[in-house]
Parts: sequence; structure tokens; C-alpha cells
Amino acid sequence: MIDKMLDSKVAGWVDDRTHLIRYIRFHLIDYPTPKNLNYWYAFGSIALLILVLQIVTGVFLAMDYKPSAILSGGGFSVAFDSVERIMRDVNDGWLIRYMHAVGASAFFFVIYLHMARGMYYGSYKKPREFLWMMGVFILIFMQAIVFFGYLLPWGQMSFWGATVITNIIGAIPFVGDWLLQLVRGGFSVGDPTLNRFFALHFLFPVLLGIVVLWHVMALHVVHSNNPVGVEASEKNIIPFHPYYTVKDLFGIGVFLIIFCWFVFYHPTGFGLMIETDNFNPANSMRTPADISPVWYLTPWYEILRSVPNKLLGIAGMALAYVCLFLLPWLDRSPVRSARYRPVYRSLLLIFFVSIVVLGYCGHHPVTPMLTVVGRTASVIYFSFFVLLPFIHKFEKTKPLPEDI
Repeated sequence: MIDKMLDSKVAGWVDDRTHLIRYIRFHLIDYPTPKNLNYWYAFGSIALLILVLQIVTGVFLAMDYKPSAILSGGGFSVAFDSVERIMRDVNDGWLIRYMHAVGASAFFFVIYLHMARGMYYGSYKKPREFLWMMGVFILIFMQAIVFFGYLLPWGQMSFWGATVITNIIGAIPFVGDWLLQLVRGGFSVGDPTLNRFFALHFLFPVLLGIVVLWHVMALHVVHSNNPVGVEASEKNIIPFHPYYTVKDLFGIGVFLIIFCWFVFYHPTGFGLMIETDNFNPANSMRTPADISPVWYLTPWYEILRSVPNKLLGIAGMALAYVCLFLLPWLDRSPVRSARYRPVYRSLLLIFFVSIVVLGYCGHHPVTPMLTVVGRTASVIYFSFFVLLPFIHKFEKTKPLPEDI
């Protein structure tokens, strides 16, 4: 059916004037792909679907949302009242909001798995270094977007979470106070902050979409890696359609089942996606007992929190991202896939566990025990990157196959 549409006279007329059809054929139909890709490679397509879903639901939410912290007639802020109106009065507003909230968590979950797969199969190695760096940049972009969107409901947790996180900026030497006032629009989180965050939360997804498109185009220049980590010969290359479109559609179907289950039955994600305190309006006179970001930001928050000095904590959190950027150059082994690298595989699994532990510690109140655990997990996180340049010197890799 797709081939008939692309071979029609209308498609030919459009292609003669725009080259659109040949672009579609090259990037979606005839794109050469190794024949041994497994379902771990479907997370890229799932992430692209979620991005579209987030943009669409965000546009519909913006139609009824009012970014104002000024008190309304009911005694609550206009922003909080508008969210309540979306949930109660707007047709299917509750569904759109929960799809947007659950979609944010789903986006990060899929991206984290996508990056873990890339690290396990060595998809960051030459010639895909730039592709990996763009992926890390996309992750930072996403975290900025959710940070700006976190304040918008103007609930108790979003208000105080934004207050705590923006306070970190003030620790930057020389320009910290100036940046803090620039971000907040004043000396504290208030109506100017809400308007700034709403504008940036609406703008950044458009920029993210451009970066993601660039990421896909870069992928189609260097082509996909595979689980073996060996460049495939011509005889082991197949077109993307229909072989992997069917595979990706199956993965998308499984994802949508899980996604809908959360949307309709557990939209708060058991308190991980939407904190129950956020159903209460923001109150600058009452500080919550515990303030922590949503689950997909807690590993980085725990690295920040593990350092007693605020400025050094910021440096540690920034270094965590820098290490990810430098991963293609830190790993000097000529072998890509962890299937053939027993030492690297063991260290990588410990690294993944440390991130989970950091996330757990960052989501809970500070205790002496969790402080020790969080600092230990932080040391393990950075130790992985410190040891990485030396692994190839003593690691005995398994023999690589000549072809996939």
C-alpha cells in the first residue's frame, strides 16, 4: 500500500518539485539496516512517538492554561484554578493532562533504556561519537523542559521544588545572584517566574524537535550499530521497511498498553510521576516536610545533594554530564559490544545499579544511612568513567565474529 502511494502520479509530481518522496524512501523505506537488530533498538521509535504525543497534548493544555500566580476570586492562584478547570470542566481535559504527565515519565524511561542499550552495545564508538553527544544533549534539553514545566501547576510541591532548584543557581560565583534574579524575574519564585517558565516550557520542545531531527539525520549518515558491534557486510543488510517498521510497531503496541494502564489506572505513578502534595495550591508560608524532584531527576539531584558544599555539588552534577559527553573518548577498547567484553560488562551493570540507587536516595528524605549510600553510589558512578580508559589494557575480550 505504501509503495503504491509513493509510486502514484501525485507523489511523482510532488517529488519532482520538492524531492520529498525520495527523502521518505531513503530515510524510512530503503534505509539500510543490519539484519540482527533486536527489540532494544525499538526504543528510538517509541521515544519519537512520545515526543510527538507530548507536543500535541502540550498544545491542547496551553489552550486552557493561564500562567498567572495572582489570586483568583476563589482564593487560589489563577494558574492553579486553570489546572483544576482543565481537570474538571474541559472536555477530556483530565485525559490530556494525565497523558502529558505520564508521557513525561515515559519519555525519560524510554530515553534511559535507549542510552543504556547504546552503552551496552558500544553505539557511542567511532564513527558514532557525534550521534552519542547529541543524545546526551537531548537528555539535558529534556531535563530543562520538565524543570520549566514542573512549576506550571503552581501546586505546593512544584512551587517549593522550583524554589529549591533555582536557589542552586545562586551558589555560582560572581554571577550567581544576577542569574538567580534573571531566572526568577525577582527575588523569589512568583508570577514573573511562572510566566518565564511557561514561555520556555512552550519554546524548548520546538527546539528539541529540531535537535531530534538532526539526531536522526546523523544516525542515517553513520547508520545503526548492531548487538555484535561489527560492521555488517552487504549480504547482511536489509531495508528498514517492512522488516523493522513491523518490529517497531509491535514495540509501540506493547508500550501503548503499559502507557494506557498508567493513564487510566495510576496517573500519579504511585506518587513518582505526580506528587500528592501538588494537588494542594502553592503556599509560600508552609514548607513541605520533604522536597524532592520527580523520579527521572533524582539521580542527578542526589549527586548534588551528596556533596556538603553547594558549589562543589553543582560542579559534581555538571561533571556527571561531562563524563557522559566524553564517553566515546574515555573508552579506548577496539571492541564495541559488551557481549565480548566481560570486565566492561560487569562494570557497566554496576554503573547502572549505582544510578538506580542514586535515584532511590534522591527521592527520599535525608537520613544518615541514605547519605552514606548516596555518596557511595556517587563514587561508583564517577569511578566507572575513571576506570574506563584503562580497562582495555587488562581486559581479555572474546573473539569477534567476522560478520554479524
